[in-house]
Amino acid sequence: MVTVTDIAAAKIKELRDKEGLSAEYNVRVAVEGGGCSGLMYNLDFASTPQTTDMVFEDKGVKIMVDKKSILYLAGTELDFSDGLNGKGFQFKNPNASRTCGCGESFAV
Repeated sequence: MVTVTDIAAAKIKELRDKEGLSAEYNVRVAVEGGGCSGLMYNLDFASTPQTTDMVFEDKGVKIMVDKKSILYLAGTELDFSDGLNGKGFQFKNPNASRTCGCGESFAV
């Protein structure tokens, strides 16, 4: 399961509204090869799940994850920070053995 913090849920809804997307658009989270640690996160809006997606709902936000990516993302919490150390979504992934300095890539 992938969850979101209250702050991340509010930011997702704000961004969806800002982009003029309807409430039927949900968040797709995926893991792809790349980044300085070997794997990186991909976060995007999508209106319909693919046949291989698992769909989770937390705090009014639906999260779609393909079956390959869920192996890396199980138990992950999506957060949002706009503090001094940067602004953006952050993944708190218990499966990551190490992450890069920017937090956008990881290894297992």
